[in-house]
Amino acid sequence: MASRLSEQTAIVTGSSAGIGAAIAKRFAAEGANVVTNSRSRDRAEETAEAIRATGGDAVAIESDVTDYDAMEALVEATVEKFGSLDVMVNNAGVTSIGPAEDVDPDDWQRIIDVDLTGVFFGSQLAGRQMIEQGSGGSILNISSIMGDLGLHGRAPYCAAKAGVNNLTRTLAVEWAPHGVHVNALAPGFVKTDITDQTQSAADYTDEDIRNRTPLDRFGTLDEMAECATFLVNNNHYVTGEVLHADGGWTAYAWGSDGT
Repeated sequence: MASRLSEQTAIVTGSSAGIGAAIAKRFAAEGANVVTNSRSRDRAEETAEAIRATGGDAVAIESDVTDYDAMEALVEATVEKFGSLDVMVNNAGVTSIGPAEDVDPDDWQRIIDVDLTGVFFGSQLAGRQMIEQGSGGSILNISSIMGDLGLHGRAPYCAAKAGVNNLTRTLAVEWAPHGVHVNALAPGFVKTDITDQTQSAADYTDEDIRNRTPLDRFGTLDEMAECATFLVNNNHYVTGEVLHADGGWTAYAWGSDGT
């Protein structure tokens, strides 16, 4: 059976750890040339080295997703290295915890800049390159269930992810004539360093999350990578979709099984 991403070149922003690193490694295992990315080249290189150690092809490029010129250079370097850009995953993100009435303006702007503006920069630059190539492509924006739901203490993050969802739909409509698919992946609770920090700050437990999740467990990094691989493969009729990989969280009307 052929690898699903053979001869494809993919950029995965924020791929030094967590979901981004898992996606980058899965894409490489599926045959893609992968460009790993972080604001720290050393951290991006750790993921690239892990890919090369298993026989994959990867390079690490440092860039800040909020810096348009740096993101443009990222795309240009990718095309120079591998000849094309076929897949763009806008994964880099940050969060904060606190009551809406206490949100600092600088903190609000930081989250919007990274989680929404950075997604637009990456999408625009990748979309432009894919349109110029004339062979289509796939853009995947990493959103969250919080793009559709309200959660105490997460006003900037929820607002940014809601923006990502509708940006995804809009770009999908605009770029469909060029064969560019644009989708979003909205994970529920997956065990990462950011999830641990969020739980600690918001004072809810693993049991609280399991009680609210019909599948009664956290999602895994492998599951998120599998969903991402499906969405960027383009052998389907899917564009403008926000896929909720959340164990049934957003479908669960009552909210908790009470155990």
